[in-house]
Amino acid sequence: MHLEIVTPDKKVFQGEVTEASFPGAGGAFQVLNNHAPIVSALAKGTVSFTTAEGKQSMVVDGGVVEVKDNVIVLLAEKVEA
Repeated sequence: MHLEIVTPDKKVFQGEVTEASFPGAGGAFQVLNNHAPIVSALAKGTVSFTTAEGKQSMVVDGGVVEVKDNVIVLLAEKVEA
């Protein structure tokens, strides 16, 4: 899957991931390959994802995530490493 994490200032991450977990406004959820299309608001919390280099995580301060056709786009208000 392809993941992009974008803030109003810059693109924070772009690359291939095998899974990703998000702090959804209604509760945390995980996205795996071939996930059904979804758009979800995000609460403040930790976004984690696994790349070929291993597990990575960062804190987002709200935003929205869209999953469609194995492409995940996260528009975050603010990201803390």
